[in-house]
Amino acid sequence: MNFSHLHVHTEYSLLDSSNKIKEYVARVKELGMNSAAITDHGVMFGVIDFYRAAKEAGINPILGCEVYVAPGSRFDKETQTGENRYYHLVLLAENNQGYSNLMKIVSAGFVEGYYYKPRVDMEVLEKYHEGIIALSACLAGEVARYLSRGLYEEGKKAALRYEQIFGKGNFFLELQDHGIAQQQIVNQQLIRMNQETGIDLVCTNDVHYTYADDAAPHDILLCIQTGKKVEDEDRMRYEGGQYYVKSPEEMAQLFPYVPEALENTQKIADRCHVEIEFGVTKLPKYDVPEGYTSWEYLNKLCYEGLEERYQPVTEELRERLKYELDTIQTMGYVDYFLIVWDFIKYARDHDIMVGPGRGSAAGSLVSYTLGITKLDPIRYQLLFERFLNPERVSMPDIDIDFCFERRQEVMDYVVRKYGKDRVVQIVTFGTMAARGVIRDVGRVLDFPYAQVDTIAKMIPNELNITINKALDMNPELKKKYEEDPQIKYLIDMSRRLEGLPRHTSMHAAGVVISQKNVDEYVPLSRASDGSITTQFTMTTLEELGLLKMDFLGLRTLTVIQNAVKLAEKSAGKKIDLDTIDYNDPPVLKMIGSGKCEGVFQLESAGMKNFMKELKPQSLEDIIAGISLYRPGPMDFIPQYIKGKNHPEDITYDCPQLEAILEPTYGCIVYQEQVMQIVRDLAGYTLGRSDLVRRAMSKKKAAVMAKERQNFVYGNEEEGVPGCIANGIDEKVANKIYDDMTDFAKYAFNKSHAAAYAVVSYQTAWLKYYYPVEFMAALMTSCIENPSKVSEYILNCRQMGIQILPPDINKSEGNFSVEEGGIRYGLSAVKGIGKPVMDAIVAERETAGYFTSLKDFCQRLTGKEVNKRTIENFIKAGAFDGLGGTRKQFMMIYIQILDSVNQEKKSSMSGQMSLFDIMGEEERKSFEIKLPDVGEYTQETKLAFEKEVLGVYISGHPLEDYEQSWRKNISAVTSDFLPDEETGQPHVLDGSKQVVGGMITEKTIKYTRNNKIMAFLTLEDLVGTMEVVVFPRDYEKNAAVMEVDSKVFIQGRVSAEDDKPSKLICEKITSFDQIPREIWIQFPSKEAYEKQVHHLYELLSQSDGNDQVVVFLRQERMMKKLPNARSVLINDALVELLSKEYGAENVKVVEKSIEKKSKMH
Repeated sequence: MNFSHLHVHTEYSLLDSSNKIKEYVARVKELGMNSAAITDHGVMFGVIDFYRAAKEAGINPILGCEVYVAPGSRFDKETQTGENRYYHLVLLAENNQGYSNLMKIVSAGFVEGYYYKPRVDMEVLEKYHEGIIALSACLAGEVARYLSRGLYEEGKKAALRYEQIFGKGNFFLELQDHGIAQQQIVNQQLIRMNQETGIDLVCTNDVHYTYADDAAPHDILLCIQTGKKVEDEDRMRYEGGQYYVKSPEEMAQLFPYVPEALENTQKIADRCHVEIEFGVTKLPKYDVPEGYTSWEYLNKLCYEGLEERYQPVTEELRERLKYELDTIQTMGYVDYFLIVWDFIKYARDHDIMVGPGRGSAAGSLVSYTLGITKLDPIRYQLLFERFLNPERVSMPDIDIDFCFERRQEVMDYVVRKYGKDRVVQIVTFGTMAARGVIRDVGRVLDFPYAQVDTIAKMIPNELNITINKALDMNPELKKKYEEDPQIKYLIDMSRRLEGLPRHTSMHAAGVVISQKNVDEYVPLSRASDGSITTQFTMTTLEELGLLKMDFLGLRTLTVIQNAVKLAEKSAGKKIDLDTIDYNDPPVLKMIGSGKCEGVFQLESAGMKNFMKELKPQSLEDIIAGISLYRPGPMDFIPQYIKGKNHPEDITYDCPQLEAILEPTYGCIVYQEQVMQIVRDLAGYTLGRSDLVRRAMSKKKAAVMAKERQNFVYGNEEEGVPGCIANGIDEKVANKIYDDMTDFAKYAFNKSHAAAYAVVSYQTAWLKYYYPVEFMAALMTSCIENPSKVSEYILNCRQMGIQILPPDINKSEGNFSVEEGGIRYGLSAVKGIGKPVMDAIVAERETAGYFTSLKDFCQRLTGKEVNKRTIENFIKAGAFDGLGGTRKQFMMIYIQILDSVNQEKKSSMSGQMSLFDIMGEEERKSFEIKLPDVGEYTQETKLAFEKEVLGVYISGHPLEDYEQSWRKNISAVTSDFLPDEETGQPHVLDGSKQVVGGMITEKTIKYTRNNKIMAFLTLEDLVGTMEVVVFPRDYEKNAAVMEVDSKVFIQGRVSAEDDKPSKLICEKITSFDQIPREIWIQFPSKEAYEKQVHHLYELLSQSDGNDQVVVFLRQERMMKKLPNARSVLINDALVELLSKEYGAENVKVVEKSIEKKSKMH
């Protein structure tokens, strides 16, 4: 009795099937079947993973897809509704021709027929039918749909049409039985149809999960897909629990009346054989100028570049270049380098900033001579084999950083050059990770949010964490799992769904460039924004031999480019960052003092502290710093700093190590050093040493044990002399190998660190020599993100750089430099789009500055300027330079605008008005005058600025309190935001923190028990955050929770995934409640005793809770006066005491909140 499953959905039928490929293949093998199919809904996302897993297990993989067929043309939209928009049809690839056609059919569904689902039509099926076997599918198939409506003849006609398309013996009628009554009716008629038409039957089980007991987690998955809860009545369900991988015996029991239908499944399986080719590169060709081959052209470019970059060109350099070029030619990557060289040249010719290189490509002299990278690999001892290893064939990987704003232009150029069918973006899958899946499942099961949140947060926030690992790591979680049946159910269900792909998105930077149309090699899909992507992920594409490139947008490059342009304008000379001194002491000193705001890679608080300790003396130190400041290597930081400060104490296990480890003070920091040690001490080739490095970093124990033997004792057969042969003691050699193994787990790619250190240094150099220009460019780069802008505004104030409000006559679209200050950009004003901005600048250029508000309204048309635009400009202070106050302009701008519009209308209709007859003098007396209303208060002005710019410019409501604020807080609001790189906030979940600022919003909510709680928005000098006040703390703090109150809030951090963290309030203290002391100094005890009565008289004029402290200078004693003598410290009291005892002898001291809480 033979049977094969031919209708199977895997995890890649997203959120519809929980059948994980590896488990499915293992189950098929366990049940004794020799073949199995994959037929996901409309996609082929999983076919390569499935192909590999099946081949590994000795199962014959049948590659297929359950496609959606449009009833009419695939281009029609809305001819039918709901279910009738498409039918299902199962397609299986019989051979390579069939597989190639299947990819084209599936691609057509996305590229041409996408409407709710990727749909194909009869035309596509006819065109690409060769090598494909089709099955009529489930109840949603066209034949079954007619039969279940009682339209037998229509169904028969449809079946014959499919048979005609795919050919006799290539189309089958599909029987299914999941205990649904309708299937019984359809199956009877399918058997009749088989007798009448001779179309053969097959039995399938519409598999959506692996085991019978997966029905419950699968049901939860469907609820996640549809956004329903398990309790909901009207929702999608797969009833009956029959959709699992059944054994041949179970299938035989279901269909005893059609044994031939079971046999047919095996016959089909035996016909299907597809061979997929891995590892053969399919690189596009580069069109070289006439008279050259690709190889000659590459040589010409490289040797020219060598002459340009090195004086003199030594024999050693020529040798290295020749060796690299020969390796590139042998490995078949000549065109690859020309393609990369070409689009980088395009970017540089079009003034699009390109990074100095990233990743291991920076280790290549060919890359450097071609100008692909800007880093001299010889100077920084970077290794070519780390990038292209002649002993390990793999695609070279050159990732390029471009200016963030113009990256798309480079991609567009590549698309134009190679054709849009050959350049496609790459898909990625978002998976259901440990924390996320628990939250999803908890929501569907309708468990209380707080309970689910607590469980989710018990899962450590680290890379590649799984629920199982978390249960081992966190005893508290394990305890809950074992003791609470509800939580056990939540975790068990989550475990079955963990790791399933949840949705597709587009890889931020990856692009495939292929020889022929991409759909010859890979099926295509669509991203949510409609752009075409591959259906295979980056790693799969590489295995298939396709060329992928990363075009990354790096915001810092945009900042550098804009800063250089502003600096050139101010300095009046060209600035070439490639020729600056990369070991400039003042710049390094600035980095070493921790003033690294805005400096690439060095601006986080931890990195600033590390730089203060490190005090870098050269670019090498910064390269090492970037490599060490990561989890793992951090443990070696003290050793590195000690070596740097006391080079005389560094010891090397053997003299050969000195040359390799000297730049890093005796520590192994880089992967390249591991490769050099293996090469220099044991005589490996560099290619082979790269394999050892890979084994160490991937922790491959077996390979490492074997290589230890070779490293210490040598291996004649493989031509490795070994350490002992090089005169190194056996013990020492083993110790060195152990050290390398420890370090290699964490060692960093030096080429990558060096390239990024160059960018870090360039930003620091600009910040030191052109601080105003640099900060202006930095603020322009985050103009969309007011909280980041306000952080940088604070930095500017600390650096003594003045921030000027937007100005209708002087501002440009971006932040600009003006007389040593930074002028705010107009495009940062709310509601001012690019067209308005361009119109203002163009008008200024043609007819000069605007002279008054009326002049502004007259010269710009109604299309660009309306009441809202003008109001926002006034609030932002853009008209301050036109000789009036913001309040005056606000009172009359509507009147002015109306009168200008009236005049325009009159002149269009040719009417004369009173104005046309009057002389110049009389006309002036009729102009609308600015009313004498003065200016808004500072607070109103600031509130308006905040409203239209998102930040305060002419000051900050908390400015006067800055010292007190800094003294009392433990965190600022920006610490609660997720870090751009790690995604984690700077404050730890559950930690106690004190924040301070102004309450800007307050929302009251009532709990189920009718108790009051509140959500507050707190704003400090750098940004805003949310504070939650629960009922038990609400009453205690209600009095100080008013909007605009200035307060300190103590509480506990509640971290959220990928969202800003919140603070759970425990105590609120108003700024006014912070205790203060007034100190009065007397020369001696004697002097004090003489004046004490007079002092008491002065103090009795003031009554409050602030303490008075007397200090006796001669005796160096202090005395706190009793509480009865406490005063209210204010300006009047300080003035009175200063007049009496001298200003230098009176001082107000603020205490901090902590001390206050201890006093109670």
